[in-house]
Amino acid sequence: MILSFVPLFLLSLITLPAWWMLWKRTGHSPWLSLLMVVPLFNVIPLWVFAFKVWPVERGRDPFG
Repeated sequence: MILSFVPLFLLSLITLPAWWMLWKRTGHSPWLSLLMVVPLFNVIPLWVFAFKVWPVERGRDPFG
């Protein structure tokens, strides 16, 4: 049973640097990328990333 999670965990570790850079470049804390490794909790940062106003966009007109 536990061995079935090993490939999924390894895949998560491989994508971790990409998530780290993505969070960092958008002005968020790159430590949020660590939640992407934890199953079920990885949905939370994705929704935050999708719907939160990015710090990079603050002070700009959102419509153009």
